[in-house]
Amino acid sequence: MTEPLTAGEPLAPQPGRRREAPQAKPPAPPKRPRRFSWLGRLFGTLLGLMLVAGAGGGIVLYAAYKKFSADLPDIDGLQHYQPRVMSRLYAGDSRLLAELATERRIFVPSSAIPDIVKRAFISAEDQNFFIHRGVDPIAIVRAAVTDLQQYGQGRRPVGASTITQQVAKNMLLGNEVSLARKAREAILAIRIDESLSKDRVLELYLNEIYLGLQSYGVAAAAQAYFNKSLDQLTLPEAAFLAALPKAPNNYNPFRFPDAAKGRRDWVIDRMAEDRAITAEQAAAAKATPITPSPFRRPETVAGGDYFAEEVRRQMVDRFGADQTTQGGLVVQTTLDPVLQAAADKALHDGLIRYDQRRGGWRGAVAHVDGGATLRQTWANALAQQARPAGMLPEWRLAIVTETTDAEAKLGFVERPSGAAAGQPRVLPMLLSDLGWARPVRDGKPGAAPRRISDVVQVGDIVMAELVAATPAVPGRAPARPERLLLRQIPQVQGALVSLDPATGRVLAMSGGWSFELSQFNRATQANRQPGSSFKPYVYLTALEHGVSPSQRFLDAPFVVDQGAAGKWRPGNYELDFNGPMPLRVALEKSRNLVTIRVADRIGMEAVAQTAIGFHVVDNMPRVLPAALGAVETTVLRQAAGYAGFAAGGKEVTPTLIDSVQDRDGKVIWRASGPGTPLDCTGCNDPAQPPQLTDTRKQVVDPDSTFQLVTMMQGVVQRGTGVAAGAGLNRAIAGKTGTSQDFNDSWFVGFTPDLVTAVWVGFDTPTSLGNNETGSSNGAPIWHDFMAVALKTRPNLKFIPPPGVTMASWDTGWGTVTDAFKPDQTPGASGPIGSGGGGAAGPAAASDGAPPEAAGVDSGLGGLY
Repeated sequence: MTEPLTAGEPLAPQPGRRREAPQAKPPAPPKRPRRFSWLGRLFGTLLGLMLVAGAGGGIVLYAAYKKFSADLPDIDGLQHYQPRVMSRLYAGDSRLLAELATERRIFVPSSAIPDIVKRAFISAEDQNFFIHRGVDPIAIVRAAVTDLQQYGQGRRPVGASTITQQVAKNMLLGNEVSLARKAREAILAIRIDESLSKDRVLELYLNEIYLGLQSYGVAAAAQAYFNKSLDQLTLPEAAFLAALPKAPNNYNPFRFPDAAKGRRDWVIDRMAEDRAITAEQAAAAKATPITPSPFRRPETVAGGDYFAEEVRRQMVDRFGADQTTQGGLVVQTTLDPVLQAAADKALHDGLIRYDQRRGGWRGAVAHVDGGATLRQTWANALAQQARPAGMLPEWRLAIVTETTDAEAKLGFVERPSGAAAGQPRVLPMLLSDLGWARPVRDGKPGAAPRRISDVVQVGDIVMAELVAATPAVPGRAPARPERLLLRQIPQVQGALVSLDPATGRVLAMSGGWSFELSQFNRATQANRQPGSSFKPYVYLTALEHGVSPSQRFLDAPFVVDQGAAGKWRPGNYELDFNGPMPLRVALEKSRNLVTIRVADRIGMEAVAQTAIGFHVVDNMPRVLPAALGAVETTVLRQAAGYAGFAAGGKEVTPTLIDSVQDRDGKVIWRASGPGTPLDCTGCNDPAQPPQLTDTRKQVVDPDSTFQLVTMMQGVVQRGTGVAAGAGLNRAIAGKTGTSQDFNDSWFVGFTPDLVTAVWVGFDTPTSLGNNETGSSNGAPIWHDFMAVALKTRPNLKFIPPPGVTMASWDTGWGTVTDAFKPDQTPGASGPIGSGGGGAAGPAAASDGAPPEAAGVDSGLGGLY
């Protein structure tokens, strides 16, 4: 009998037990078919491969993340980021002078951006903006599928960048097209989303993005396309702006209106899909045409271009280019718009006068051959002619339609202020107004025209100025009809600077005929020889060394032996000699030989120190020709030097900027205040009256300076500067200047409260022509400007300092009133040093002196 097996029964036989025969095994169950075994193996293999690939991909992704994130820029700065904002310059009356910008942007905080603008950009650029974490996986998949479908069709790949990614690219990365940049962009976007609120990200995006027409940010774009502020935009206009980020140039409504409307309508549809607007609003918006309005920049001060550019250069020197053009600075300048307009007009009129006197007629702007139909088609021909650079705003382009011997008919388009279209007109141009228009041949003006055809032909397009009709003046002038005057842009140039001697504030600056034609500022950048306008520095040095205004010097030939260079023989402009002459008369008549003797006696080192002290020059050769103005300076420096005379011998530093504020309104620089030449005590304390302390350096003593100012008034009353002061009836001091060969023509003059310097010449030093002096060119321009500038100013007199005596005396050329120091005798003509102690100087050889010279300036050591 067989015993059953249990769970602990050993299978092997035990010792001593009989081994029984094994029983037969039960039959095995039938095998099941193995139909799906290969699928299991395949699944297992794929799963294994996927796990391996996943692990490998993870390693690769981690390595890529470490690589691309290793040198990413820090995003902490975005929390306090301030975008690049244009700076603005304002004139002295707070009118806008200029805008400085590399990117035209108007920053608007998120709270001031209308919701419709925000929703339009979100619908167009990033529908899931408020729910994704910086990167939108759904958008990436959708873009990938679309790109695959369009593969090979030549279409631009569809992007999937979120607004956050665009912020990362625009503000922290660049526009490089590569997978590496996209990876860095995605990593940064995730970090930005973790660090900043959605509202802040949207604010950065809407203020940074470029939207065409030189506009950065939605506020600047609203101005550029619709001439509106953001809060004035309609739904269709907001949708149009949101259509621009993809390709601003391709959707420019001025050039591609159909493409612009199509893209705008697409944005409106997206807004409707997102339920940002209703279907009814969408339909109404799509039915609205795009009606862009060209941006009209804020009106700026006319004629201030040279001044504004000089301010910009000074700002760059002080604050750097980036801060100047991107820092949102508010710059209050010293410019007086009324005086600037007067300066431009006076300079233009003076240059035209010279050009008509010396330049002749250089020909028409262009010529068209209209044939017999020109009288009917001239307006079309004229419309195709571009306006010449440098043409004044008040001039017009006109075309000659017919001529007779005595006049020409000119057609032009009158554009009344505010009118949408111009009005064609035809007016005469009279031969009687064209006496100056001598045709230029071989570079030289010919004979005066005797008939209109000597000047213009039918079909000529010329510049002209409209003048009103004038009534007859009995016994003086006949009536003149409304007509056109022929105009041309002068080849000669000029510059004018006017400033306040009490503060150094530059009130007007004209740097040439036209900033549009040439941005070279001849008031600050052109170094020219001042000629006789340098002589006051010589005479002031002599006065400080004890010379009296009545001291006589010899006006006679003077020769300096220069060794191998030969002998230098300076002469007077008039080529004559007057013998013994008082210092006062020598300055009035601008006598070169007296100036040379004075400079030789006191020494050129002393003269140089005076000129350097007034910053007319930084350095100068200690040679006698320099006393006659054979040095180089600028119009601004000469104005500042003469301002030192008006300020009683003090150093005057010209300033173009009153103050600079940062974008938050904090004053970061001021022209006056503690530590500046003009220190205002109590200006910030309303409890006490302000006191302005003049701490400027005293270059020359006030007594000597006042003596010079008194003598310089004689230059305007009786001397070479009479044309400057004619009819003004003011206390005016000044000096003419003409350099060698008539290359430079100057007049620099001042009243007690206003200094103005004028220069006329060619950019490449060339003779203005015989007898073209400071009296004939610089002085009339100075007069025309000051006639306007002095209208609103009080009639002030120069006040003598304490201890100076005013006395009349006979010069031999008339009776004058001069200032004398306590130890000087009016009218005395003793030697240098009498009554004050003169300074000895080097002797010079001379010849041709009259025998009585030794009795005139005894003690001069034979300087005759």
